[in-house]
This record gives sequence, structure tokens and C-alpha cells, in this order.
Amino acid sequence: MANVQIPDALLVKNYVAGDENALASLIKRHQSKIFGFIYSKVGDRDVSEDIFQDTFIKVIKTLKSNSYNEEGKFLPWVMRIAHNLIVDYFRKNKKMPMFRETEEFSIFSIMTDNNPNIESQMITTQVENDLQKLIDELPNDQKEVLVMRIYQDLSFKEISELTGVSINTALGRMRYALLNLRKVIEKHQIVLTN
Repeated sequence: MANVQIPDALLVKNYVAGDENALASLIKRHQSKIFGFIYSKVGDRDVSEDIFQDTFIKVIKTLKSNSYNEEGKFLPWVMRIAHNLIVDYFRKNKKMPMFRETEEFSIFSIMTDNNPNIESQMITTQVENDLQKLIDELPNDQKEVLVMRIYQDLSFKEISELTGVSINTALGRMRYALLNLRKVIEKHQIVLTN
């Protein structure tokens, strides 16, 4: 239990000096947080374990080469390594488009926790309410087709049978509904996004 009190920076220093148990203590101390982070992004236990192991292989190589200089920020440094390996995994498996970090864009902006918080729920509700008001302003025939297609997920064949018009007429009404919505949104500079 004495290792729990030793700061990460000292454990890193001891490991670099040759104390293998120091690295074991660091891994034990942080493994649930690091593994949890990886698993939350990947969603596959086996892949997460592979990335976790690769993370510590990189940690060991960096520490052994004496190029670690994070000044007591061991956990954030390891998390950054894990994050980069997650991005590499998605790139390699073509499950995510390739992005480069720039001043305007951070990969963290798309790698987020998908559980909605109260703010995003409120924004989503507001967007849905605003959109409903816009839809209510459409002519009835256009509104009817749009609601059947978007909200009831009906095919244009089903819409044509239910409304008694041809498929082409149903398609035309949908097209005009979308054009009219777009015009109103642009005219009033409405932002429908969360």
C-alpha cells in the first residue's frame, strides 16, 4: 500500500532508474481510468485491451529512451498516447474519416461521449420545436407528404396510395416542401443545429 502515496513523477523516475515495480504500480494505479477511456471510444473489449497494451508499450519505449519530460503529468500524457492509438485504429479500419488536428479543429470535437447532457437535450427540444413551427407554415399538401416521409418513415409508394396522388406528385410535393423550408430558414437566418 505504500506505493499509493508515491507521486507518479517519482514512480516514473524510479522506473527509469531501473525499478520495474514502479511501472507496475503506475499501471495498476491508472489502468481502470485508461482502459475505461479506451473502451468508451472503441466499444470492443478485445480491441480496447490491444490498444491498452500498445499504449503501455509506447510508454515503456519513451521512458526507456529518456525522452519523457511531462513534468508530473503522467496520466494526461498516457491518455494522449491512448487517444492517438484510438485514432490510428479507426483510420486503419476506415471506421472514421481522416482528420488532422489544426488550431481550428480538434479530434476531441468529434470523439465525444454520446450520452446527451441536459444542455444538449434542451437544444434538441428547441430545434425540434422550431422545425415543427416551420413545417406548420407549409401548404397542407406539402406538410402532409413531409410528415409521412420523415416522421412516419413511409415510402413514396405508400404516401401516394394514402393520399390518392401519383408517386411523382408525392415526390414533387416533398421537393417543394424542402425548398420552401430552406427558403424560410435562409430568409430568417435560422440555425437548426445542436
